Amino acid sequence: MKKRPVIGVTLDAEPAGGWSKLPWYALRQNYLSAVIEAGGLPVALPHHPDLAADYLDAIDGLLVTGGAFDVDPALWGGGAPHPKVTLKPGRTDFELAATREALRRDMPVLGICGGQQLLAVAFGGTLIQHIPDEVPGALAHEQPNPRNEPGHEVAVAPGTLLARIVGIDRLAVNSAHHQAVATPGAGALVNARAPDGVVEGIEHPGHRFALGVQWHPEYAVDPRDPVILAAFVEACR
Repeated sequence: MKKRPVIGVTLDAEPAGGWSKLPWYALRQNYLSAVIEAGGLPVALPHHPDLAADYLDAIDGLLVTGGAFDVDPALWGGGAPHPKVTLKPGRTDFELAATREALRRDMPVLGICGGQQLLAVAFGGTLIQHIPDEVPGALAHEQPNPRNEPGHEVAVAPGTLLARIVGIDRLAVNSAHHQAVATPGAGALVNARAPDGVVEGIEHPGHRFALGVQWHPEYAVDPRDPVILAAFVEACR
């Protein structure tokens, strides 16, 4: 049996209160179980930007997760934060340092939801701060129904890495975001869009595997979602 690639998975961070009287890390179990099902060995990465290179020495691929927060607009030239923007600078500092170093090493990277937006920033791209303010007639990208159900479909761009992975031109996806990629960055490509034109996936053909999706494939809303995670883990071998 092949050795399982070690997949570094980024964590969310919460202040003291709620689950613990001290600051705590958090991660949904299905991120980790989906990596295991895909053939990987997931490990959690605490937020220490100065140790990003050391973490990467110990893993074979990087999975940047999502969360109910946003990348600081100052990091991509976006000006003052929109009133709806929530920042977690400690988390973003680590994820950006780890992602940039992974790309420099040409280590496989998968960005999910907010992780896709961070990947775009690492590519030098820009974001939409609040979809309802900038996209006329936008869909409900923060879907009202449960996250384990589809919110809308996306059209997959032909000839892209994502298209080769999923083998179809439309996917049903869940949707849990108020921001989106505006421009994917130098050399990067948009590989999926929602019916309202909002960017739903990006990739960079200059790297062996650098893929971001705006939805959450760990929920397996579409039958092809697990294939995305399997392709990522396979690229980490």
